Amino acid sequence: MRPLIKTRAGLSEHTLPILMYHSISDDPEPGISPYYKICTSPAVFAEQMRWLDDSGYRSINLHEAAQMLQGSSIDREKVVVITFDDGFRDFHTQAMPVLERYGFKATVYLPTAFIGDQRRSFKNRECLTWSEVRELCVRGTEFGSHTVNHPVLYQLNWPDIEREASDSKAEIEKHLQTAVTSFSYPYAFPQEDRQFTCRLTETLRGQGYRDCVTTRIGKVKTADDLFQLKRLPANNCDDLDLFASKLEGAYDWLAVPQNFIRHAKAWTKQTPARIE
Repeated sequence: MRPLIKTRAGLSEHTLPILMYHSISDDPEPGISPYYKICTSPAVFAEQMRWLDDSGYRSINLHEAAQMLQGSSIDREKVVVITFDDGFRDFHTQAMPVLERYGFKATVYLPTAFIGDQRRSFKNRECLTWSEVRELCVRGTEFGSHTVNHPVLYQLNWPDIEREASDSKAEIEKHLQTAVTSFSYPYAFPQEDRQFTCRLTETLRGQGYRDCVTTRIGKVKTADDLFQLKRLPANNCDDLDLFASKLEGAYDWLAVPQNFIRHAKAWTKQTPARIE
């Protein structure tokens, strides 16, 4: 069932949408609820990118978005950030040709344990190889870290969290010979645990990261924390009406129940232990 969409009237025009994709494939993902599906069919993705182009959107990558937000100003023209988590092979075969057709940029986050010189797989899906990553970088794709092993960071001790962030960054930089400054937090972001998120920010900033995208729902405002950036999930269930509503901000209200549910769950269970 599609989430209810609130009226578009009165929404701020000066916010930044960051789209979150994963796999561009025709996998119907049977048995998975619409909200948690990670696949967008090539036909639906092409339709969504065409809608962005027809609607006058210009795409920027995360580096450019962070600079814009640090400048305390969001362009009045329509801008959008297009991100992909998990480094699946179908970004190269399905998404990139469509993005190039419209002159769009993308930021792709790699879990480096699944990116190799030979083909590897993650979640039973083929991932990019390093030669493909280098090729895509030359073609204008920005790459960021999605940890090494894609763990639930909140369940790890801090030395392991630090290694997941630092080692993935170093591995990508070794292959691309360029600085990696953006991090994508795997799985649900624990925004209800302020102590954890503050320490995560300190850790990432100390390692040279400048921003972190999350699974928090909504569009980004200039006052938002660069290390807790919200995104708009996109998948095969988004027809053009729903997709347009997300871009225009009518989906942002879901951040309220999302935050409430996470805080409620935090009250009913013990916070996972993290060994210092």
